[in-house]
Amino acid sequence: MADKRKRRRPADDSDSDSDSKLPFKSKLKPDSAILQTLKTLKDSATASASSSATKPLTLSDLNLSTACREVTDLSLSSVQSSIESLILSFAHSILAGNGFSFSVPSRSSANQLYVPELDRIVLKDKTAVRPFANVSTVRKATITTRILQLIHQLCLKSIHVTKRDLFYTDVKLFQDQTQSDAVLDDVSCILGCTRSSLNVVAAEKGVVVGRLIFSDNGDMIDCTKMGMGGKAIPPNIDRVGDMQSDALFILLVEKDAAYMRLAEDRFYNRFPCIIVTAKGQPDVATRLFMRKMKTELKLPVIALVDSDPYGLKILSVYGCGSKNMSYDSANLTTPDIKWLGIRPSDLDKYKIPEQCRLPMTEQDIKTGKDLLEEDFVKKNPGWVEELSLMVKSKQKAEIQALSSFGFQYLTEVYLPLKLQQKDWL
Repeated sequence: MADKRKRRRPADDSDSDSDSKLPFKSKLKPDSAILQTLKTLKDSATASASSSATKPLTLSDLNLSTACREVTDLSLSSVQSSIESLILSFAHSILAGNGFSFSVPSRSSANQLYVPELDRIVLKDKTAVRPFANVSTVRKATITTRILQLIHQLCLKSIHVTKRDLFYTDVKLFQDQTQSDAVLDDVSCILGCTRSSLNVVAAEKGVVVGRLIFSDNGDMIDCTKMGMGGKAIPPNIDRVGDMQSDALFILLVEKDAAYMRLAEDRFYNRFPCIIVTAKGQPDVATRLFMRKMKTELKLPVIALVDSDPYGLKILSVYGCGSKNMSYDSANLTTPDIKWLGIRPSDLDKYKIPEQCRLPMTEQDIKTGKDLLEEDFVKKNPGWVEELSLMVKSKQKAEIQALSSFGFQYLTEVYLPLKLQQKDWL
């Protein structure tokens, strides 16, 4: 007869042994102590937001020696009127025998300016002429005119379309979506409005999960009940309203894989937070959503990115803005984001195994050195120190390198210890 005695499962003991071997787990204090640290961080962020809420600093307050331009949110009727006025001026110019040309704000690197007082990149006032009666610019002038026509149709119909929809209206003219996308940004600058004012949105990319409730086009969304996948961030921010949260901070994550680990482990319940990712390079919708959360909820934002130059570039796009869209940095940036990890100093500090570290390519090293020359990096000595260490060591690592200690090391040890030690820049 088979032995029917129940066998004792050694799972609990083995789990305990495994936990004891996790590097630095013994340094963790009780969650209550870490939560107290996070409450202090939140109170500090709330107090800082309240003190500056009376009169937020703007470009016009600074009286800069260099003229700069910024766009504003415009209603559909205002966008429509601006387009009609522009086309009417072209008609007068053509009838007068002068043809027509666009005066397009230059978005080249030479026309960008980092303003330390605002901690963001803005666009200077240099413009370039784009005449129709010129062989080198005729095609781009035609694309610009076509984009204006399509935007005017959207204004009349009061509908939204994606950038991909816009491209497919005239594939033979645009040839490549990057060309229609670039001219769309030019049109925003020409009309002096935000890109969201044009009713052209990007496909949904970013996701959010955790302690956040908001309305999406009238429907109330509870982000603690959206499963592992979270809630897709709406492509047009005007659908979003009535944000409510009991979170202590916002955790911005670069990679989808790290986001999934945090969501599956319900990290936001252990340490009340809102977790956001754009799955790599941030899109406009995620940047708008981040700013709206920061402004309305007044929560501190902590970032978790790869330990490579591109992780820091992604972090800087959220914080200071991108050069490509510097004309709209006032609406797209989230000030005072703290760099939690993975930082170059963490590789040795947390004893990341050599097999999990990657050699930096020549392009990586060049990107790192270029970042060291940027004013928004120089402003933060901690960033300079970490980036210099990265370039010197010629090593990089992804967030997933922490999985060498166990798949849940990120949520069970690394992040809690970082938060406990206030180890952010």
